[in-house]
Amino acid sequence: MMQDVWNQLGPAIAAIMFSWTMYQNYFPHELRGLIRRYTDKITSYFYPYMHIIFHEYESEGWFERSKAYVAIERYLSKNSCTQAKRLKANTVKDGQSLVLTMDDHEEITDEYKDEKVWWISSQLAANKQTIALWKEDDKRFFKLKFHRKNRELITESYLKYVLEEGKAISVRERQRKLYTNNKGETGGGYRYRGWRMWSGVVFEHPSTFDTLAMDPNKKQEIMDDLETFSKSKDYYAKIGKAWKRGYLLYGPPGTGKSSMIAAMANYLQYDVYDLELTSVKDNTELRKLLIDTTSKSIIVIEDIDCSLDLTGQREKNKKKDEEDKEKDEKDAIKEKMKREEGKEKRSEVTLSGLLNFIDGLWSAIGGERLIVFTTNYVEKLDPALIRRGRMDKHIVLSYCCYESFKVLANNYLDVKSHVHFPEIRRLLGETNMTPADIAENLMPKSSKENADTCLERLIKALETAKEEAKLKAEKEEEEERAKAELEKEEKEEKKKELAATEEAKNADGVSEKEKSESNGAKENGDVSKG
Repeated sequence: MMQDVWNQLGPAIAAIMFSWTMYQNYFPHELRGLIRRYTDKITSYFYPYMHIIFHEYESEGWFERSKAYVAIERYLSKNSCTQAKRLKANTVKDGQSLVLTMDDHEEITDEYKDEKVWWISSQLAANKQTIALWKEDDKRFFKLKFHRKNRELITESYLKYVLEEGKAISVRERQRKLYTNNKGETGGGYRYRGWRMWSGVVFEHPSTFDTLAMDPNKKQEIMDDLETFSKSKDYYAKIGKAWKRGYLLYGPPGTGKSSMIAAMANYLQYDVYDLELTSVKDNTELRKLLIDTTSKSIIVIEDIDCSLDLTGQREKNKKKDEEDKEKDEKDAIKEKMKREEGKEKRSEVTLSGLLNFIDGLWSAIGGERLIVFTTNYVEKLDPALIRRGRMDKHIVLSYCCYESFKVLANNYLDVKSHVHFPEIRRLLGETNMTPADIAENLMPKSSKENADTCLERLIKALETAKEEAKLKAEKEEEEERAKAELEKEEKEEKKKELAATEEAKNADGVSEKEKSESNGAKENGDVSKG
């Protein structure tokens, strides 16, 4: 019986193979396309599933992988590890680990709102018969299969969910970078091929809000503000503002401004772009630097009051002009030549260009950015630069308080309470010391030092700082008193000089009057004689 079946099946298979060969070799392409079209149409009446194809490379970009394909690959990696029998390991740019995804011709299932879908990884073999200048690779793609009744659910909801989840996974697993801008021109005044606006290294700063020496309430307020910003994409679009936020960090040196920036970056998992304004040639290059940054990043300009002379330019130029007038012609020419040489080397970034960089039309490109300025002297900055809308949140980082000290003591000594704490609390209320100085005194200098030793050293340092501050205040008071006495003496001398001048003027007036009277009497005598 089986032999009869095989005897009948053999010629049928041979006939099918012969027909397929004839079809492939002798049927015109136009006729094949027509037959395929009607075949698919007939099949669609009986086949209940639909397919969506996602190619690895987009047609417009020859060598750039499709962002949708990469996002789907990251999304499917979690299901691939549990369902697929054959896995493929890929290294992703800026990634901290390998990405495992299903190999070619594998299939896995996924569920969304109780509906099942199928993902198939496939490839199209390259045409080996064509001659090209480069080797053509196989074309890989993902195929999504789902029931036609779920068409609206898949196209309007599921695909959006997959792409967003894939991007979120990429952000969480990427290796974050710290970038700095390259100088505007290379040697000879031109840029070589492959020149980049930014150079980056791996961002590994360990600072977090847990290790930051700051009042806990103030710290929580900043963390809430950052978290609200990171989740407010739709809100910013609703109110018509670019999805960015400005932070101004100011306070004395050593109060933790740089550590605050690192903590913000670690909290939000953002990259950091450290912008050195003195290396920027002009406003146009500043705009290009902004365009070349990515979303989910912090753009930092540290010590902005020292980066460029952006304030008080007119007053300084006027003062220089007045000084030049007092010099002789030769010195004035030399001074002018020096200023011209310095002008050629200086950056031509202006206050107007920086303001447009912060909140101009170009600032809306990319979205989800923080712009952070730091300064030790906020009063030196132009009010237009730090107004609300540009620097939205102003954060004062001042001298160490008792709450900040407790954070540092816990970080450096693993101590949450100690007998020396009340004394330190009293001294911190009476003198100013930065968190950097507190941390230096708390850090053990050898393996023999313990918490008692470090806290006693801190107490001595606080007492010394208190005494120095007292002596400085007394010295300043004496200088003010001496200055006031000197001004008083100068005023008295001026009064004496004015009085002497008035007396001299009065004496001269009397003598002139007597002289004129004597001259008049003489003239009268001469007239009477005549």
